[in-house]
Amino acid sequence: MKERDSLLEFPCDFPIKAMGRSDSGFEAKALVIVRRHVPDFDAANMRSTVSRKGNYISVTFDLRATSQEQLDELYRELTACEELLMVL
Repeated sequence: MKERDSLLEFPCDFPIKAMGRSDSGFEAKALVIVRRHVPDFDAANMRSTVSRKGNYISVTFDLRATSQEQLDELYRELTACEELLMVL
């Protein structure tokens, strides 16, 4: 996809929500992946919520995206993570 084919205008603020099992270390692994694609990501822009029974965790990363390619690569790596259950 070319930059001009994107509906987004870059740079832009972009939230990514990822979910995994709470006992798998998913939150830390997801943060490492996000920082690989957004090196200046500040963990203060990350929110985590544990499910009612404590089995799952959702992590929202509010990041500054610089390109569609950056987002595509980030989504690819997150979805390749074995601990990931879902990413939005």
